[in-house]
Amino acid sequence: MKIKDLRIAFSKRLQGAYPDEEIQSFFQMAAQQYLGYSRMDIVIHLNQEVSLEQEAQFVHTLDRLENEEPIQYILGSSDFFGYSFFVSSATLIPRPETEELVEWVLNEASPQAKILDIGTGSGCIAISISKNLPETQVTAYDVSTEALEIAQKNAHQHQASVVFKEVNILEISALTETFDIIVSNPPYVREQEKADMQSNVLDNEPHQALFVTDTDPLVFYKKIGELAFDNLSTEGSLYFEINQYLGEETIALLKTIGYKEVTLRQDIFGKDRMLKAVR
Repeated sequence: MKIKDLRIAFSKRLQGAYPDEEIQSFFQMAAQQYLGYSRMDIVIHLNQEVSLEQEAQFVHTLDRLENEEPIQYILGSSDFFGYSFFVSSATLIPRPETEELVEWVLNEASPQAKILDIGTGSGCIAISISKNLPETQVTAYDVSTEALEIAQKNAHQHQASVVFKEVNILEISALTETFDIIVSNPPYVREQEKADMQSNVLDNEPHQALFVTDTDPLVFYKKIGELAFDNLSTEGSLYFEINQYLGEETIALLKTIGYKEVTLRQDIFGKDRMLKAVR
């Protein structure tokens, strides 16, 4: 089968299930993964025959896309902050808006800061910070053994110096160290918001890393906020990615804990998405 025939197959089989631009993006990502071809390479080599093994890889990808499985899980990787990260069903797929959180931290962190990332998942936040501020001491926590294995694999791939620890943040009473910066993208999607979510996210990404109850949606912010308040350095800062619908509630919670200054930022889509809190 030729490359152009594979491209046509993607369009025909996925038409109606995904927008045309997304289908083309899926094909380009698959071609990069299985053929090592860029978008321009595809155009140049449209009449090239692929091997039976490569054809099978494309067809397998199509089968899984028809079942609404995220392309990142199918290919086993996702781009974030200019790096490629291994991902699996044990980790969330990194989002573009989280890159803005990383950028905020990088713009304000001192070169030799001690930084803690809580709920690291694939390690994308911790590793991106470590790569851009190599003199920082970065530690990362996660409750999932499987996620930490992926994070360690990513750190090894990018030669990033990050210390990973398996920690259930809700079950500890104190942190064992003092940090200059604590950053977290914890679970924050309420059960009531499931109806608004795409099925490929709802059916595939780890619920443990996504959802909180409707009755206690800020449980992680309260716990992390309290731990950080007692374990940040004198001029230390706490950074959160937050639920866009709970910005004011999260600010009020942090001020109740004792933080004097809380700054809210919107993401590239104009949604309340990030907070910085200072004691």
